Formats: sequence, C-alpha cells, structure tokens
Amino acid sequence: MSRRPAAPPRGARTQRTRSSSQLRAWLRHHRAMSADSARRLLRHPIASLLTMLAIAIALVLPAALWLALDSARLLDAELDASATLTAYLESAVDAGEAGRIDEAIAAQPGVAATRLITAAEGMAEFQQALGLDDALARLEDNPLPASIVITPDEPSPEAVRSLAGELEAMAGIDEVRLDLAWLERLRQLAELGQRVALALAVLFGLGVLLVVGNTIRLAVESRRQEIEVVMLIGATHAFVRRPFLYSGAWYGLGGGLLAWGLLALGNQWLAAPVRALAASYGANFSMPHLGLIGSATLLICSILLGWLGAWIAVSRHLSEVRPR
Repeated sequence: MSRRPAAPPRGARTQRTRSSSQLRAWLRHHRAMSADSARRLLRHPIASLLTMLAIAIALVLPAALWLALDSARLLDAELDASATLTAYLESAVDAGEAGRIDEAIAAQPGVAATRLITAAEGMAEFQQALGLDDALARLEDNPLPASIVITPDEPSPEAVRSLAGELEAMAGIDEVRLDLAWLERLRQLAELGQRVALALAVLFGLGVLLVVGNTIRLAVESRRQEIEVVMLIGATHAFVRRPFLYSGAWYGLGGGLLAWGLLALGNQWLAAPVRALAASYGANFSMPHLGLIGSATLLICSILLGWLGAWIAVSRHLSEVRPR
C-alpha cells in the first residue's frame, strides 16, 4: 500500500503565501507609483519639458565632444594606415643594386610593401610637382638619389622608429626619413580631448543632479503634508521615496531622448558641409553616429543621473520631515 507524500507544515505554507502576497503588493505599488509619477509630470507639461530640456543640454555637450573624439580616432587610424618611410640610397648605387636593396628591404620583418623610385623617376616627379621643367632640364647631372618608399606592417611610432633604425644599418642606404611629429601631436591632442570630455561629462553630470534635485525638492515641499500623514500611519522612507525616484527616472529618460534627438539633428545639419570639406581634400569622411550601443549608453546614463538626483534630494528632505 503506497503512502501519500507528507504535506508541508502549515506554517511553511502560510509563510510562502505571505511572501508571495508581499511580492505582488510590492510590484503593484511600483507600477502604481511609476504611472502616478508619469501622470504628475504630464499635468505640468511646460515645466516638465523645460526640466528635461535642461538635462538634454547638459548631456549633449559631452556626448558631442565624445563623437568628435571618436571621429578623430577614426582619422588617426586612417593616418596610421598611410604611415610610410622613405629610404634614400647612396649616390653610387646603380639601378641593379637598387633593385636588390629593394628586394632585401621587402624581405625584412615588419615591412608590408615597398616601392622603388629611381633617380630619373624622382626627378620627373619633382619637375611635375614644382612646374620647373625648363630650369631643371638644364642641369647636367641628376642630383636626386634613388629612393625606396616603405609601408610598415605596424604603423605605431615605436615600431616605425625601430624599423627605421634597422634599415639605416643596411649597406647602400644613406638615410631613412620619417615624419611622425605631426602624428604624435595629433595623438596628444586626442588624449587631451579625452580628458576634457571626461571632465565635462563629470561637470555636466553634476549639473543634471542639481537640476533634478532642485525639481524633486520642490515636489517634496509641495507634498509635505501628504508625506507627514503617510509617515504618521507608519510608511517607511522607502515607501515615501519611491514615487519621487520614478519622477527622477522619467525626467532622466525624457532628457536623454531629447539629447538623442538634438544630436541626430546636429549630425544631419553638419553632415553635408563636412562631406564637402573632406571631398575638397580628396578624403571620404562622414559624421559619426551614436549607434545602438551609444544611444543605449546615453539613455541609461541619463536615467541613472535622474534617479540619483532624485534619491539625494528626497533622502535629504525626508530627514527633515517629522510627522506632527
């Protein structure tokens, strides 16, 4: 004869039922407070929109600088890819020996490609660049040496300098030239821009906290009597704080969406002249976009800043509220 499984104790069933009821009540209260705080913002659309616009302006400036730095990093990568060295051969090197030196350099580790420019080809390019065909044609001897243009595998300044030192030690090479000063200056400016963007993000983030905190402080003061009543009947600080936290999150979400819209409009406004300017220099460049990850980061940061500003303001004022 089989036995029925023992039923759980009555106290355990009661505890589980109580915990489930408390969780459902907690979720219902969160939904109610979220909807109520949204309705309160919609009752005063102008004031709410101005607060969200102030948050959006505070978010747009560091985000726009971040996009500018991102485009600078893309440009830096393109410049790195175009980094080359020029090895000038000794004047006594003939065409056959120059070809052998070119093959030896191409076989070196760290060299992606080479291009041999003979003395005659170098003079032709020089004449074409300066437009001095008649004057240079009167020269009895060609003073320009043969040269080899080298494209390195690794375009970083350290790797290029190391490769230049190895090439200068090869027989038949008189000098190896590389101009990395402008590239290093560009990278230093990019690093400076990153620090400036970080400083602006912190400062404007504090500005968002102040804007939301001041708005929530006024909301707390306008509902002071209501807060005193619910605290008098036993409401906890978390219960009282919850609707204001949702208000701060709604402010942050609205400010983030407005900031995203302003960035998109600014991108469209500047896209055509930037493309035209890049085309005049023979480059193909377009304005960078936030993308999915950037947009999500912007919205999450704005919501968190709104929530944190509300939490600071409500916590500070709840400590001063005493039920009478």
